[in-house]
Amino acid sequence: MACVFNCWVLWVMLVLTGFKFYLKLTTGICKSKKRLDGKTVIITGANTGIGKETARDLAQRGAKVILACRDLEKGKNACDEIIAQTGNTNVEVQHLDLSSLASVRKFANNIINTEPHLDVLINNAGATRVGQKLTEDGLLLGMQVNHFGPYLLTCLLVGMIINTVPRNVVVVVVVVGVTVNSLHPGLVASDIWRNFGPFLGAALKFILRWFCKDPREGAQTSIYLAVSEDVEGVSGKYFLDCKEAAPSKLALDEGLAKKLWEKSETLVGLKPDEADF
Repeated sequence: MACVFNCWVLWVMLVLTGFKFYLKLTTGICKSKKRLDGKTVIITGANTGIGKETARDLAQRGAKVILACRDLEKGKNACDEIIAQTGNTNVEVQHLDLSSLASVRKFANNIINTEPHLDVLINNAGATRVGQKLTEDGLLLGMQVNHFGPYLLTCLLVGMIINTVPRNVVVVVVVVGVTVNSLHPGLVASDIWRNFGPFLGAALKFILRWFCKDPREGAQTSIYLAVSEDVEGVSGKYFLDCKEAAPSKLALDEGLAKKLWEKSETLVGLKPDEADF
C-alpha cells in the first residue's frame, strides 16, 4: 500500500515538474529596452503581485508611475520599495477602490485636474471568489471590481489618453483613437488567491509558487503591451505570453459586446459629457 502511495506521489511530482518546465520554456518575456522618461502611467492594484512588478519595471524605465490602490498602507509600502529599488522618485500612490463608483470618479477627477497628460492606463486590479456580495452601488462585487469599475475609470480618463500620443490602455482579463488590448497573465502565484480563505489560499499560493509563474513572469505581457514597439498601432487584440492569442468565441460576438457596453453605461451612470469618444 505504501509503495502504491509513494508511486502516486512521485507521478504527481513528475507531472507538476514537467508542467513547470513547460511554463518556463513558453513564458513570454518583454525584451524591449524602451525608456519611458516623461511618460505618465497609472496601474490599478499595484501594491502587490503582477501590478507591483509591472510598476517596478515601468518605473525602472523612467516613467512617472501612479499606483492606484484600495489599501493605502500597502500601496505606500510598495511605492517606497519601488523608489528604493529603481531610484525613480517619481512614483506615488493614490486611493482607488473599484468597488465604489464614487471612489472611481473621485480618483479620475483628481487625475484630470492634476496631471498634464496620461500615456498608459493599465487596468490590472481584480477580484476572485467573492461570492454574491453586493457593493454600495448595488452591483455584484466581482463584476464591479473586474469590469464595471475599470470600465468607468477608462471612460472617465479616455479624454486625457486621446490627447496624448502614443497612447495605450491595457486591460488585464474599449475607445476611439486609442490602442486598447487585453491579456491573460497565465497562472500566477499572486495574492489574488487570498479570497480562497486563509488555509486554502495559502496552500494554493505555495503550490503555485513552485509550479507556476511568479509575479514578475506574470507581469511580462502587461509590460510588453505598455512598451513594446511590436504592438504600436495594434488594437483590439488579446495577448498571452507576449504574443497575440485567440480570444474566446464570446469575446468575438460584436452584438454581445454592444449589449455589454450599453448595459455597463447604464449601470455605472455614465453621462454623455463624461466620456470623450
